[in-house]
Amino acid sequence: MKLFGSVAYAHVLAQQRTKLEDKSKKLVFIGYDEKTKGYKLFNPVTNKVLVSRDVVIDEENEWNNSAMTVKSIATTSGSSETTFGSPTSERRNLDNVPARQQKVSDEEEEPLQPRTRSLQDIYNTNNEVHVVCLLAESEDVRFEEAVVDEKWKKAMDEEIVAIERNNTWELSELPQGARPIGVKWVFKKKMNAQGEIERYKARLVAKGYRQREGVDYVEVFAPVTRMETVRLLISIATQNKWPIFQMDVKSAFLNGVLKEEVYIEQPLGYMRRGEEKKVLRLKKALYGLKQAPRAWNDRIHTYFVENKYEQCPVEHALYIKKHGGRIMFIALYVDDLVFMGNDAELIKKFKRTMEKEFEMTDLGHMRYFLGLEVKQLETDIFVSQERYAEDILSKFKMARCSPVSTPMEPGTKLSKFDGGDHVDANKYRSLVGSLRYLTSTRPDLLLSVGIVSRYMEEPTYTHWRALKRILRYVRGTTSLGLYYTRSDDYRLVGYSDSDWCGDVDDRRSTSGYVFFMSNTAFTWLSKKQPIVTLSTCEAEYVAASLSVCHAIWLRNLLSKLEMKQKGGTVIRVDNKSAIELAKNPVNHGRSKHIDVKFHFIREQVKEGNVEMVHVGSRDQIADLFTKPLPTVLFNNYKNLIGMKDGRSI
Repeated sequence: MKLFGSVAYAHVLAQQRTKLEDKSKKLVFIGYDEKTKGYKLFNPVTNKVLVSRDVVIDEENEWNNSAMTVKSIATTSGSSETTFGSPTSERRNLDNVPARQQKVSDEEEEPLQPRTRSLQDIYNTNNEVHVVCLLAESEDVRFEEAVVDEKWKKAMDEEIVAIERNNTWELSELPQGARPIGVKWVFKKKMNAQGEIERYKARLVAKGYRQREGVDYVEVFAPVTRMETVRLLISIATQNKWPIFQMDVKSAFLNGVLKEEVYIEQPLGYMRRGEEKKVLRLKKALYGLKQAPRAWNDRIHTYFVENKYEQCPVEHALYIKKHGGRIMFIALYVDDLVFMGNDAELIKKFKRTMEKEFEMTDLGHMRYFLGLEVKQLETDIFVSQERYAEDILSKFKMARCSPVSTPMEPGTKLSKFDGGDHVDANKYRSLVGSLRYLTSTRPDLLLSVGIVSRYMEEPTYTHWRALKRILRYVRGTTSLGLYYTRSDDYRLVGYSDSDWCGDVDDRRSTSGYVFFMSNTAFTWLSKKQPIVTLSTCEAEYVAASLSVCHAIWLRNLLSKLEMKQKGGTVIRVDNKSAIELAKNPVNHGRSKHIDVKFHFIREQVKEGNVEMVHVGSRDQIADLFTKPLPTVLFNNYKNLIGMKDGRSI
């Protein structure tokens, strides 16, 4: 047994340091880990605990907690003292990423992973996930600091006024057996597309993670508009030369009426004098409650239906208003509304009625929506995420890295059994999640991000290098986006493709498809297939069935948007055997083992809803979503799907 509080020297892996840096870190021994064969070590600089097996413990030296120093207790050697740095400037990190004492260059920083948890451990952890989601983009401002700052104090006053004006709560005694839910102030600087501060926002948030299912809430689901539907609306607006408008509902969740009886504590700074022990009974929803999004969605859905707006049956957050030959589309994403139509008066009337019913902010033309930067030009529309891409690079300290021409090298084969050193899984997952949202306007990243996301449970240094290469590619293409233009041939066309046994671990293939209206893609997919296929023909057939299912949904959606498709939707496939298998049931002997659900394609081909057409391999755009490509081919496909550098527009 080692002596508690002794000085410990943990080995720093070669990949995580330069050749001139120390090979070990000075930490404090605090015990043994229960789940792994390793020592538990404490870093007094970062206030983090890590586990390591490669450790040398000096039991002759102990750490002095009060003085933040390490003192020698040996009698033979002279007294020596080493002072650790102060942690007062340490900024809290929600990702719990262990900090490194030795700093390397921004481009070469690697995360240190002391221990990797299984997915079961992660999902079984009773963490405050709802509050973490709400605080992820918040400022690091405490209530004690905000209450003496005029800007934040004014923002808090505005929030309380809005809540009380909306008749959100009433002061009440806490019933016997009931349990109040705590609240927290969250502070955020609202930025515009240029990164400038628009206003200071304070939000009173309920600690929804303390709610009990069946007591404080029942149903929580609320639909939002799919990102592909937003891109489709942008494409339709470009084709018809319609301007796209945007409005924001102020304190949207406060409009949702609660069906359950929920009690919360009085907020800090606004307690009723002499009645501090009382609680607030909620009449309407509050941010942070699990059922708040659903309550708000029920409220605005009821309003739309009462005013004769038709809810799209295949996209439940999309509403359509028809009056004679006039038409308007409204896409709802929580409290953000995007709308457009062919009649200016109908749009003005919609704005007036919404402002009368709710407290709204008219944002004018759509410019910045959910991280998407939208440039509405005279005849075209350009959509990108340049600022978001730069934020990712800055967050992960890759803003000055050397760019590369492709996100993944051709022929790259990753495996979960690479056997390399483990890296910080939290940081790895955080980066993968950030890059996945970047694919909203960057289909060129979808395949590479999809491949690295397969290893989020136990990422290794090999996977981390592949992830870093994607960042290096993003570094050189931050201004890349989708350029929507008008076309004389405005109809739905799709491309479908698959590799074969591309995953070296389970030998499953990757399906990919992309759909166009005019010259620019608006929906795409790269996904590992659910089964192991026995031939390239079977793999292409499974991929085609997936694209056919999506094509049928798109046809139904376009029909509701008054753009019904004439004839069958063309889907281009580069495998003639797969096309014949879809058309002719005579191949039953070769396909009888394929699951029935994949034969849905035959029925749709027979009914004329889709048409399978052969395309040469060099013209198969969906190759971009199934395998890493060389630079020339990769750049060619990027141009074919309508991607363009925003700085050249």
